[in-house]
Amino acid sequence: MYTHKKSLGQHFLKDEIVIQKIIDVLKEEPFKNLLEVGPGGGALTKYLMGFANIDFKAVELDEEKVVYLSKKYPLLKTKIIHQSFLDMDKPFDEPFTVIGNFPYNISTQILFKVLEWKDDVPCIIGMFQKEVAQRAASKEGSKVYGVLSVLMQAYYEIEYLFDVSNDCFDPPPKVQSGVIRMKRKTTQLEYKSERAFWVLVKTAFNQRRKTMRNAVKSLFPADVLQDELFLKRAEALSVADFAALTFRMQ
Repeated sequence: MYTHKKSLGQHFLKDEIVIQKIIDVLKEEPFKNLLEVGPGGGALTKYLMGFANIDFKAVELDEEKVVYLSKKYPLLKTKIIHQSFLDMDKPFDEPFTVIGNFPYNISTQILFKVLEWKDDVPCIIGMFQKEVAQRAASKEGSKVYGVLSVLMQAYYEIEYLFDVSNDCFDPPPKVQSGVIRMKRKTTQLEYKSERAFWVLVKTAFNQRRKTMRNAVKSLFPADVLQDELFLKRAEALSVADFAALTFRMQ
């Protein structure tokens, strides 16, 4: 047996119907290497281990869960990386898919970590706090559209797949959950530089209630700021709009 550590945001999936839906989504995309983040009690792991002809690894911070999984599934002993996902090195030399019931207390950080490896991660399938899942998938014009939405959608097509009830977890979290799939875009976004793009997006949303003209005035020449686009707020601009604006930054 094992305990649930609140400090690590542990809420373990127990509903077999939901688990099977996630596994079915994973089967839709071909992959050779698979990383599970936060296997916990092994609800997904027991199925992921059964995939033929793939290299499977799991990263788990909690030593108690590492010991538990290694005893229950002896084949996992050489597959578990006992470390925080946020601190680990890239686990494969070749492209790999990422899957997991991600710890809610670091889920946004997990997505930004994945961005560091975006060239090697063609697909992510994850369970998140519903609010985070919606933010990642939301389009311009939405109240939850923000930095996470733009930076993730610059590189990935994101699809909100389905809600997951609190009752599907042990212990039940106080928040709703949702599953999303992220598939890397086949065409690269054109911008002045990745750094310029990130700086623009973060600066624009840092003062999201202001118009773009006031929020990002330090980044553009005065004449460029006269464009009517700068009368809008950041949440009204698409990913492509932000990318195009980088070429006009000073």
